[in-house]
Amino acid sequence: MTVVYIDSLFLLNFIVDYLLLLATAKLAGEVICRPRLALGAAVGALYASAVFFPGMGFLTHPLCKLSAAIVMLLAGLGGSRRLLRVTLVFLGLSCAFGGGIFAIGLLGGRGLTLRNGILYSAMDLKIILLSAAVCYVALTLVFSRTAKHSRRELIPAVLSLGEKRVALTALVDTGNTLADPVTGRPVMVAEGAKLGPLLPEEVGELALKDPVGTMERLSKSETGKRFRLLPYQAVGVECGMLLALRLDRAQVGTVDYGGILVALSPNQLSDGGGYSALIGTRE
Repeated sequence: MTVVYIDSLFLLNFIVDYLLLLATAKLAGEVICRPRLALGAAVGALYASAVFFPGMGFLTHPLCKLSAAIVMLLAGLGGSRRLLRVTLVFLGLSCAFGGGIFAIGLLGGRGLTLRNGILYSAMDLKIILLSAAVCYVALTLVFSRTAKHSRRELIPAVLSLGEKRVALTALVDTGNTLADPVTGRPVMVAEGAKLGPLLPEEVGELALKDPVGTMERLSKSETGKRFRLLPYQAVGVECGMLLALRLDRAQVGTVDYGGILVALSPNQLSDGGGYSALIGTRE
């Protein structure tokens, strides 16, 4: 009789499910929100653990397994606008990921087993972590060569101007090439409403919708030296203008962008409000 330890079972499936969701998000070019990925992985791990409780055998039915996978995917990446593409990537990675870990487990001498369709292993935890990490890196490298996309991730940011600070959530997008035409450095785009503490009183919500007129008024004061107009192009906008502010410092996660420009958007940047700033990567 095989003894299954629920704590080990939960941990193994949580790690594998988290790495699967993370790899899926990267390869599909989706926004990476790690708390949501952890939530999705927890859903998958809870399902895997519940299967072994008395009276829960019905959970091994194929429809229950499919439903659990869908709930896990929705919890981790349900905000995607390309859910079908994400689902197909997830299913493909699941097959490749499972096969890879199984093969490494066999090489280690104590392989993974499937009980009721659930991944379980008697291997040492270090071997489990190493197997999952190796498979994750290998699959990411292999699939990333055939999938051209940008990596996008939500990261906390702190913007500084003098003694004033504003904290917000930024979407770091490796495919975002917006740069300062003078210095060539990345330009952050942020919702003007979120930067109120850094802005003078005359730069309100209505002023941001008239960047040219606002710049003319600011140019007459000492404060205006920190502002400039930034041209941009977008869908439906051939040549638009945004009012931009020169910061003293922009700390995005662990990266210090220094005194970059932040373009003040008069509109909300994300549909769900998950982030309020956009920035590319620093070269």
